[in-house]
Amino acid sequence: MDKRTFTNRLVVLDTETTGLNPQEGHRIIEIGCVEVVNRRLTGKRFHTYINPERVIDDGAIEVHGITNEFLEDKPVFASVVKDFIAFIQGGELVIHNAPFDVGFINYEFSLLNNGTGTVTDYSKVFDTLTYARKKHPGQRNSLDALCKRYSIDNSHRELHGALLDAEILADVFLLMTGGQSSLLDEGQARPEEVIVNSGIKYLSADRPPLKVVRCTEEELNAHQQRLEAIEKAGGVCIWNQ
Repeated sequence: MDKRTFTNRLVVLDTETTGLNPQEGHRIIEIGCVEVVNRRLTGKRFHTYINPERVIDDGAIEVHGITNEFLEDKPVFASVVKDFIAFIQGGELVIHNAPFDVGFINYEFSLLNNGTGTVTDYSKVFDTLTYARKKHPGQRNSLDALCKRYSIDNSHRELHGALLDAEILADVFLLMTGGQSSLLDEGQARPEEVIVNSGIKYLSADRPPLKVVRCTEEELNAHQQRLEAIEKAGGVCIWNQ
């Protein structure tokens, strides 16, 4: 698979909506984003519920559990768009099934009728679903399936939620594209140790440095003797090469 280079700042994003198709007038009701800089979660996030000014489909409520009554006193998209753009601008959006979320965001932008433009005017977009299908052809590549494949605990995910799914996707993305790096950035670390939804422990910035235990001369000699014994027995000892 071709390797690709990402920008230093990523924004992992997910949305919840009133239905499946913005061309049928469906709207965004929740946006969740988490920031990743240099492959580390910084702890910065953008999260808001949105009054869609329309009724949510029953099928959608079964998926995310967000009701019309819950959204009655929430802000409309026009009142949160400035903060949303400020959060994503200049980064690269990481989205699972990006055409779905980007299509809804672009539709919301178009309803503003003020020249806001489209998502790609502010950010690059990386689709983890497309990437996963290339990396794992012929396999299930839903977010739940990827969590199982990469041993990420999502047992707390009974319903879809934009912020929760963005946090889970951040862990999936980091493992899928090169290994576990989802520790908080040292400058943004939380003041206490916490266990996040992925099961990864974030350590506080003021923790004492790890103790380095160096081997003794006797231990070094014993180690070298062991390596020589391996080679004498006909084994291949890469540490001596």
